[in-house]
Parts: sequence; structure tokens; C-alpha cells
Amino acid sequence: MPADVILLVLLGALLHASWNAIVKAGSDKQLGAALISLGCGVTALPFLFFVPLPAPEAWPFVVASAFFQFTYFQLVAAGYRAGDIGLVYPLMRGVAPLLVAITSSVVIGEHLSPGAMLGVGTICAGILTMAFESRKGGKRAILLALTNAVVIASYTFLDGMGARKAGNAISYSLWMALLPPVLLFGWAFFSRGQQAVVAYVRKEWPRGLFGGAGSLASYGLALWAMTKAPVASVAALRETSILFALVISVMILKEKASPWRYLAGAIIALGGLIMKLS
Repeated sequence: MPADVILLVLLGALLHASWNAIVKAGSDKQLGAALISLGCGVTALPFLFFVPLPAPEAWPFVVASAFFQFTYFQLVAAGYRAGDIGLVYPLMRGVAPLLVAITSSVVIGEHLSPGAMLGVGTICAGILTMAFESRKGGKRAILLALTNAVVIASYTFLDGMGARKAGNAISYSLWMALLPPVLLFGWAFFSRGQQAVVAYVRKEWPRGLFGGAGSLASYGLALWAMTKAPVASVAALRETSILFALVISVMILKEKASPWRYLAGAIIALGGLIMKLS
């Protein structure tokens, strides 16, 4: 994988860890996730005037991806209610790129080199090691995390193919950001009521706008990278966001980290090095 692609994917991973930290720190996971999605859409709007429309064959991917991402955010909230984040997040983010790597030859006809496959597997092993740090949460939390891993893998394929068909990865990313907040807030108004949703938005909108901008930039960089390198490799490298989350939790949030977390960080870093050398 070219060095410039790796660096930009790592930047996206840092942004991904940052906006996830915003959601995790919030008092309401469901509305927090919806607000991040809204911030993403609002951030995208001004830039739509400066990019071409995606090619017509990309629009079905935009619509399908929106429904998968709506499901993703709902499962994130449900998973965090059922179990500890230290268990749920590594499972869903670690299994997803592994699923992409295993099935990419069948779904999109991409075949990874042995070195790239080793790098993907190493990164996934490092991410899953994080799950040993926290055992809080039973079968329901694990089931939700694994279900969400399938959802993540699905929209990764959809968006990887959609960005290529669009002819412009940035344009695809911007237009793709508009539909998920409509679905998420439609559900929030239905399930939580107008008063609760409006009150939350008025109070937390700066966090949503900042986090949404980071989310848009993070995924936009990943989609651009998927037009330059195999989808499975990019998907795995992007999950180094957990490594950045480790640094944020220890250096900024002053949280204590167990030996499992440090071991996982070392394994993830090794996987990134293997992918660079392969």
C-alpha cells in the first residue's frame, strides 16, 4: 500500500477515534450518535456546490448505505447499553475488517497478497485482544457487537464500490452524509418525542458539529483510499482508530489502561507495519 494512502487512512483513524470519544462521553448514546450524524450532514452541505454529482450508477449505493448506517448507529447504542464499551467496540470493529478480508474475493473480486492478508489478520488480532480487557456484558452484548460487525462489513463493501462507481470519492462521501441523519432523527422523534430530541440538540449541538466534521473527514479519507488500494486493506488499517483511542484515553482522559490494552496497541502497530512492508 502506498505511503501517502497509509498516512491519510491513519489520519482518518485518528479522527474516527476522536468523534467516537465524543459519543462515548455523552449522556445519551442514541441521541449523541444521531447528533454526530447530523453534524456530518451539515458539514457536507456547503461543499456540495464545489464537487460534481456522483455518476448515476452510484446512487443506489448511496441509498443502501444510508440504511445500513442507520442500523449501525442503532446497534452501537444498543450494544453500549448491554455491555461495556471495552468489550463491544473492539469486537464490532475488529471482526468487521476480518469479514471484509475473508469475503472480498467473492464479493468484489479482490485478492489480497499474503503479506497484506497477514497485516489484516494481525490488526484484527490486536483489536480483538482489547476485548479481554473488559468482560462486562453477557451474551446479548456480544451478539449485538457481532451483528454490527456484519453491518459494518456490508456498508464497507457498498461504499467501496459506490465510491469507485461515483467517479469522485469526495462527492460520494458528501452526498452519502445527507440521508443517515434524516433516518436517525426520524426514528428519534418517533421513539423519544420531539421535546426530548430538541432539548438535547440545543444543549449539545457544538459537540455534534465538531464530531460530525471529524466523522465526515474520517470516512471520506477511507473511501478515497478504497479507490487507490484494496478495500480489505483499507478497512483493516482504518481500525487502528482503537490505537489512537488508547492514546486519547491514557494521555487526555487520564484513564488507566490494563496490560491487555498495551499489548493490543503493540499488535495493531505491528499489523500496520506489516501492511506498509507488504
